[in-house]
Amino acid sequence: MRGLNKVSMIGHLGKDTDVNTLSDGKTVVHFTLATTEGFTDKQGTKQCATDWHQLAVWGALADFEGKYLTKGRLVYAEGSLRTRHFDDPDGRRKYVTEVIADRLILLDNK
Repeated sequence: MRGLNKVSMIGHLGKDTDVNTLSDGKTVVHFTLATTEGFTDKQGTKQCATDWHQLAVWGALADFEGKYLTKGRLVYAEGSLRTRHFDDPDGRRKYVTEVIADRLILLDNK
């Protein structure tokens, strides 16, 4: 059976992107995206909840988007979830879940 791994989100960039060129010449751009949802709590007070998401963009899209993605920009991002791991300097295994974006649309007029 096939599965579905699809993420769509609209949010603001939390900081400027981190653009890296790997030894094989490929480009990867990492950035954080904040999504905010409004809701009403049990007391009837309107509240906002903000979640922060880690995103990565690879290849030609990274080459292009890395120039335009700056802190505060409103972005539509579409892609899939991936979890990777690494060992920190103390030898402990760390896991990172991020969105590998394959489609980005800038929604503001900056």
